[in-house]
Amino acid sequence: MDLVVQSPDELLAAVPHVLGFKPEESIVLVPFGPGLPITRVDLPRSAADREEAWDAISGPYGRHARPGARLGILCFTEDRRSAELASQHLSNRLDTMGITTQIRLWADGERWREFNTGATGLQTQATAERIAAATVLSGTPQPASSRASLAASMVGDREPITQLIPAARAAAAASTPAVERDWALDRLEQFHADGNRLSDVDGARMLVALETIRTRDALWEDMSRDNHTSHMALWNDLTRRAPDEVRAAPASMSGFASWLHGDGAKAWCALDQVPADRPYAMAAIVASALQNGIHPREWERYQTQMRDIAADLDESFVPKPPGQQRDIPGTQPVTDRPAPGR
Repeated sequence: MDLVVQSPDELLAAVPHVLGFKPEESIVLVPFGPGLPITRVDLPRSAADREEAWDAISGPYGRHARPGARLGILCFTEDRRSAELASQHLSNRLDTMGITTQIRLWADGERWREFNTGATGLQTQATAERIAAATVLSGTPQPASSRASLAASMVGDREPITQLIPAARAAAAASTPAVERDWALDRLEQFHADGNRLSDVDGARMLVALETIRTRDALWEDMSRDNHTSHMALWNDLTRRAPDEVRAAPASMSGFASWLHGDGAKAWCALDQVPADRPYAMAAIVASALQNGIHPREWERYQTQMRDIAADLDESFVPKPPGQQRDIPGTQPVTDRPAPGR
């Protein structure tokens, strides 16, 4: 989707459609040109928090900085003083990398102020509705009401499949990994063709099949920038329905598909569904890509190496998110497309 904004009010109205949710108590960095990530961090309220926020984003911005790079810092909060201090701190740090902060906007849901110039204005419902209408026409889903509601969308009714897992394990034990892998690939192909939600029985069988790394990798290898939306639909659904014991794989697949789609916030929400007591190497790979602001287009170049790393890593390796919660949607500017976290 191409979304061109021409005023602070329009820019503020566009951000939820870029992130996939309405930011609250947040700072969002929006590039005004290609290359830099679009990033959301929790609003820092102390000097220590400001340093932590900078530490969380300095790596990706340092790597992607180019001469003439420009961005805007948008603060969504009623706490104007914290917004001014935090945005100035980030602006000063970004300047050392050659990245110019063109605007520093504060908004509380009703009004905005541009700190660099002192200009002020109102956030209007008419503008919000106009931006929303433009995204609807492009086929873009409307943003969630908050990041918490986006995360909640990854949790569904897990009891039906939970009841079927023992039978699915028994059937898999009576079969062979090769047979189960072939079935999983055929079932994936069927889903690509018809998009119909897997039955509870098929869902349980797919989740058990994914426990075999070679089967998971075969399904992962099918994923591309041409079919990632179909993969997102499948793995998001199975993540919502999977009990803890079999949820790490579909959550990691969902996270990867969301990253490939350019939806960093949804990718992080998927990774949050990897049970804490069931660390998973593939989740660590996806987390690393998100934390380092790697653009999805780089996957084609590094996919063999990254898959090998995921296969070789000890399954006890856990992706540790930084203390500051952040979402790095991707490396696309608002005016280019709404793109792709903790």
